[in-house]
Amino acid sequence: MLTIIVINGQEVIQAGKFDDLKLAPQIAIAGGGTLMDWANTNFYQASNEELKNIDDPNRVVFMGNSITQLWSRFDPSFFTENSFVNRGIGGQTSPQMLVRFRSDVIDLNPKAVVIMAGTNDIAKNTGPISIKNTADNIISMSEIAIANNIDVYICSTLPAIDFLWSPGQEPATKVIKLNSILEKYCNDNGLAYVNYYTLMADSKGGLKVPKYTAENDLVHPNLAGYKEMEKIILFALKL
Repeated sequence: MLTIIVINGQEVIQAGKFDDLKLAPQIAIAGGGTLMDWANTNFYQASNEELKNIDDPNRVVFMGNSITQLWSRFDPSFFTENSFVNRGIGGQTSPQMLVRFRSDVIDLNPKAVVIMAGTNDIAKNTGPISIKNTADNIISMSEIAIANNIDVYICSTLPAIDFLWSPGQEPATKVIKLNSILEKYCNDNGLAYVNYYTLMADSKGGLKVPKYTAENDLVHPNLAGYKEMEKIILFALKL
């Protein structure tokens, strides 16, 4: 018997078989997923099918959340003028990215993957999760890539002083802790650690306002923020 508690705690769905889930009420899941596809693996399905038929030895996939997804909106030429594929989904957490990592990264046969996650984990978008568990999910993605001969670039989680959609999480120190684990993992295993944090953080551990983000946002970079990130990742990729 599969029991699912709806987010508001007001309804319990008891599903004894697959069809019960299909008939269950729709609930909100971070990243736009559903009970049938919690990681939203179908989000890029059509585009993935097209790319799998195109051989590109220089392909680099950017895996992430809304910070990655919005990058293409702010500066589309960064992706179109390079062999870069954007696989960010807004609102997603590291466990969701881990679930869709094969379909959205490995199956595209890229030369490299750029992984950035952690913000929404700290915001508890899909529930409480420890900093270590978040790091483990990112590390697992890197290990899957390495096993498939894909170069790995693990990015620092961007600084954040607060989340307007999930206030009171005190993310500044948690981001530093997560980044220290990721940097150590990269150093210990000879992987590239892409450090956006140092340049983009203010003295309190937030994303610099208004230089790199808006006062009514605090998390997502503006165009200037993305331009700084582009310099850093292009240097890391040696492009």
